[in-house]
Amino acid sequence: MKRELKLLLLSGSIILFAVGLFGPIYAVFTEEIGGDVLTAGITYGAFAVVAGLTTLLISRLGDKVKNIENLIILGFFFNCIGFLGYLMVTKPWHLFIVQAILGLGAAVGAPAWDALYSKHLEKGKFVSGWGMWESANWITAGAAAATGGVLAQVFGFRTLFKIMFLLSLIALFTVVMLKRKKLV
Repeated sequence: MKRELKLLLLSGSIILFAVGLFGPIYAVFTEEIGGDVLTAGITYGAFAVVAGLTTLLISRLGDKVKNIENLIILGFFFNCIGFLGYLMVTKPWHLFIVQAILGLGAAVGAPAWDALYSKHLEKGKFVSGWGMWESANWITAGAAAATGGVLAQVFGFRTLFKIMFLLSLIALFTVVMLKRKKLV
């Protein structure tokens, strides 16, 4: 397997793990800051709408970007800011801002990540190559959900958010390594 593919799988799995730590318990956190199930649904909806709308715009611009690694780096940077932002959330309306930042991160990084991943797949191995990612995706999501529940229960949400931020930094630096190798 190509080094680039390994780095992409690693960075994608790390960021997915960070997201997955919180995903299943998001509504619990929303209630802890004074929101309810409706707040959780609407704020997650804000993430999805921002991600969807900005993906349309950014992906068109992304086709003109020479080094799409830069888009992945920028997307992961927004994830770092968003995860750090969770530490400052004290009211439900704060979640709208954080979710919008994370939606922007997804819009900037995900299409570029997918394009670069596809570029590095071996010819004739697209299904197995994407199958490798999908397998990593599901296993990582399952492990993260269980781990996030334990971490939040034992250490609280603040510690969970710090871990998510740290993991997002590691994912960011993994993508930077991909770009550095390309420059050398």
